[in-house]
Amino acid sequence: MTAGVADAGTRAPQPDISPKPVPLIERISVVVFVVAPILGVLAAVPFFWGWGLGWTDVAIFALLYPFNALGVTIGYHRHFTHGGFKAKRWLRIALAVLGGQAWQGSVIFWVADHRRHHKYADQEGDPHSPWAHGPGVRGLTQGLYHAHMGWLFRKHRTSRSKYAPDLLADRDLRFMGRNDVYVLIAASTVLIPMGLGALLTWSWHGAVTALFWAGLLRVFAGDHITFSINSICHVFGKRHFRTRDRSRNVWWLALPSFGESWHNLHHADPTCARHGVLKGQIDISARVIWLLEKLGWVWDVRWPDDQRLAARRLAP
Repeated sequence: MTAGVADAGTRAPQPDISPKPVPLIERISVVVFVVAPILGVLAAVPFFWGWGLGWTDVAIFALLYPFNALGVTIGYHRHFTHGGFKAKRWLRIALAVLGGQAWQGSVIFWVADHRRHHKYADQEGDPHSPWAHGPGVRGLTQGLYHAHMGWLFRKHRTSRSKYAPDLLADRDLRFMGRNDVYVLIAASTVLIPMGLGALLTWSWHGAVTALFWAGLLRVFAGDHITFSINSICHVFGKRHFRTRDRSRNVWWLALPSFGESWHNLHHADPTCARHGVLKGQIDISARVIWLLEKLGWVWDVRWPDDQRLAARRLAP
């Protein structure tokens, strides 16, 4: 295990944080910048159906969304950040490309930020904690915005050499992190659906609508789901395991996030390859990792350990 991965998952135990329930009026503030934009996009679907959106766009969206989502969840997050499993070289490269297509930055920058988040979770030094702006509606609203997307506009970047030295030592990942190469990876996010739309409809109209709905809107949806793990899952939801931070499980985000919203267990046992470990907690990413293991493409998977889980379990 590299030093970077060890920092992310093997810290000494620290005091548990059990915040009081968030008042309803403060919960409402999350709607302003998280739920409302998504509802706005969903509302646009029936409005544009038939002349600006069709089944071809929906099919291309449904085909491509899982690839980039899994590139982030099992690639950027569970493999590269936490070392939850080892993978064949070609699969590592494929996961880095698929994660890069999500427009959340190159794998090295993403991993450095996330390892820093785990080191200082909900404390000073955490790049995207929602609890750094004071109490009350105003403080929580500012904090949620910061955790959701405001932190992306900060002036200072997380040190890659400090938090991701193992990835910097990988020549393929360094190559994909170059600005010129990452631009090509990011461009493929919209060029691929545009090409599929053109081929399936044999028209420029099909190409343009696919670029928008299956390209740009796919990125919008995927990014807001990922950002919601940073914001919503550190404020709302339930706690089943003891942690030193305010991480929580949010069941209604489980399917669109492919299991990432079982965030409380993840912070209790960061290197575990499965986040949804309790009955009824669907974790699509873990099932994909299981399949890849059966195919022989990944190995040394860190599956849940009953004793570790029991030691961290909170009383029902």
